[in-house]
Amino acid sequence: MKQIFLLIAFLICTTSILQAQERYSTKTGIITFEASVPSFEEVKATNAQVSALLNTTSGDIAVLALLKGFRFKVALMEEHFNENYIESSKYPKATFKGTIEDFIASKLSEEEKKYNLKGTLSLHGESKIIDTSVRISQTDEGITMQLNFDLKPKEFNINIPNLVSSKIAEIVSVSAVLLLQQNNK
Repeated sequence: MKQIFLLIAFLICTTSILQAQERYSTKTGIITFEASVPSFEEVKATNAQVSALLNTTSGDIAVLALLKGFRFKVALMEEHFNENYIESSKYPKATFKGTIEDFIASKLSEEEKKYNLKGTLSLHGESKIIDTSVRISQTDEGITMQLNFDLKPKEFNINIPNLVSSKIAEIVSVSAVLLLQQNNK
């Protein structure tokens, strides 16, 4: 009986260790968006407290950004972003859940490799399929992912008033950099 108990305990511990080795995460990812137009004030913000979780076995990834975490150069712009456009009290977060296609963690190296990333971005109560490329590399620090894509605020029912619509781009450029580290829990 004691041997069965020890075997079960060993299997549980081994499974937990293997699962931990399959997951990489961060709480300090960076997402930047820019919606600037020429001749007007820069419309750009960065959030450096983005959480992400990558399952290296399946290539599944989940990303969470709290919208109040975006910082602008101009405080008034940040206030308008949160209160009038993104309505962060009503819609506090943006999420992405997707899969890195043909991802094989054992083939990662310091040399960047390009993969296709497909998933669903949920923002402002709306969801949209995102299909983009992602550059991935691995160093002693962890797995680095870099990606860029464009989105249109109107696709997420984000209304830009006519008074300022000429000062904000119709297409917003989004970039993300995630340094994911192995979970040891």
